[in-house]
Amino acid sequence: MLRRIGTTGLLVIALTACGGGGGTAGAEPTGGKAAPPARTTTSAVPSAAPTPAQSEVQRVLGRLTTEEKVGQLFMPVLYGTTAGSASGENQARYSARTPAKVIAKYHLGGVILFPHNVKSASQVVGLTNGLQRASAKVPLIIGTDQENGLVSRMSALMTKFPGAGDIGDTKDTGLARQVAKATGEELRALGVNLDFAPVADVNVNPRNPVIGRRAYDDDPKRAAKMVAAAVKGFGEAKIAATAKHFPGHGDTSVDSHTGLPIIKHTKAQWERLDAPPFKAAIDAGVDAVMSAHIVFPKLDPSGDPATLSKPILTGLLREKLGFKGVISTDALNMAGARKKYDDGEVAVRAVLAGADLLLMPNDLPKAYKAVLAAVKSGRISEQRLDQSVTRLLTLRHKRGFLTEAPVASAAKAFDVLRSSAHRKLAAKAGG
Repeated sequence: MLRRIGTTGLLVIALTACGGGGGTAGAEPTGGKAAPPARTTTSAVPSAAPTPAQSEVQRVLGRLTTEEKVGQLFMPVLYGTTAGSASGENQARYSARTPAKVIAKYHLGGVILFPHNVKSASQVVGLTNGLQRASAKVPLIIGTDQENGLVSRMSALMTKFPGAGDIGDTKDTGLARQVAKATGEELRALGVNLDFAPVADVNVNPRNPVIGRRAYDDDPKRAAKMVAAAVKGFGEAKIAATAKHFPGHGDTSVDSHTGLPIIKHTKAQWERLDAPPFKAAIDAGVDAVMSAHIVFPKLDPSGDPATLSKPILTGLLREKLGFKGVISTDALNMAGARKKYDDGEVAVRAVLAGADLLLMPNDLPKAYKAVLAAVKSGRISEQRLDQSVTRLLTLRHKRGFLTEAPVASAAKAFDVLRSSAHRKLAAKAGG
C-alpha cells in the first residue's frame, strides 16, 4: 500500500550504521581544526536526453529548497515508539520533543531504527507509517542494521536467521540469496525500506574485534560470491541493500567505535583481498555502499579515515569501481570518525569526500548548520549538493517509493514475520 505525497494540493512528482553499537548521538563535540575551504570542481554533465526516471528525479529536486536538500543528507537515530512520542532524548539532542517534529525541523531524508524503537510488530508498523506522514515532500528512507546473527536490530520481531559467517560456511550462494530475500520481506512488511547489509568485509584478521563472523568468509572470492547473492536477494524483496564497510574493515585489530584503525595493506593487496566483495556487490546492483572509519595509508596518505577521504570514496569507489549509487557514512558518532575534527567539520568533510548519506551525526544541529553554511559559502557547491540528493532520490525511485510513500500493514506484517516458510529456511541455514 502506498501513500501519495502532495504539496498545496498538487502531487509531488518524485523520482544509510554500522552494526557495532548505538553510539551517543548527542555527545559533546571533540573539537578539531577545520582545514581551509576547498571548492569542489567535479561535474557530470549528461550527454544524452534524460530518461523518464531522471526527469522525475529532477522535478522533485527542483521543488526542494537548499535547506531541504541539506536535510535530505541526514539519517539520525530518533527516540520514541511512535512518531508523536514525546522524549527528553529528542529534546536534548535535537530541540524537538517528538520524532515527527525532528523530521519536520531538519527536513530529514531518513531515520534509522534501533531496538529502543521496537515493542511489537503493530507498533513498528504504526511508527514507520507515522514517520512517513511526518515527511511532507519526499518519502523517508527508513533503515536499520539487520545483518542477522550478531547484529540484528529487529530480532525481537523477526525470524532468527544465522549470521553471515554461518551462511558462508555452507558455501551455498543460493542460501545466502534466499535468507537476504526473506530478511528483506520481513523488513519491508514493517515499513523499513533500507537494510545496512550485507557485510562485504573479508575476515582476514582473527583478532578483528568488530567484524569477525559478521563477514561471510576469509577468502575474498568466496565472500564476493556470497555478497553478490545477498544483494540480489534483497533486490528481489524490493528493499535497498548496503555493502559495508568500504574500502574493507576485515584486517583490523581496533574497533572503530572506540578508536581509529589503520590498515597497512598495499594497493595491490587491497585489490586482491578487500576489493572483490565490493566489486561483486556493485556488479549485482547494490543500492548503497557504507564507508569505514579506518585509515588506509596506501590508498590515502593524509591520515584521514576513509569516510572523510576523497581519494577513497570518489577516487576508488566512484571512479575506479564505477559505483553510481548512494555512498553512506558509517555512524558519525563513532570515535573513528571524530578523532581529528569536530562534529560540524566531520559532516562537511564527508560530503566533500563523496558521501551522500550522513548516518547518525553525533550532533545533528551542529552538523546540519555546518553543511548548510558550507553550501551557502560555496565550500560545498550547489552542484555537489544536488549530486547527493539526486542519488538519494534515485534510490527511492529504484525501490518504488518516490512518488508515493510506502504504507505498511499490521495484518501483512503478522503474515510475513516468522512465517512457516521463513522458519524452515532458518532451520535449513543452521539458525
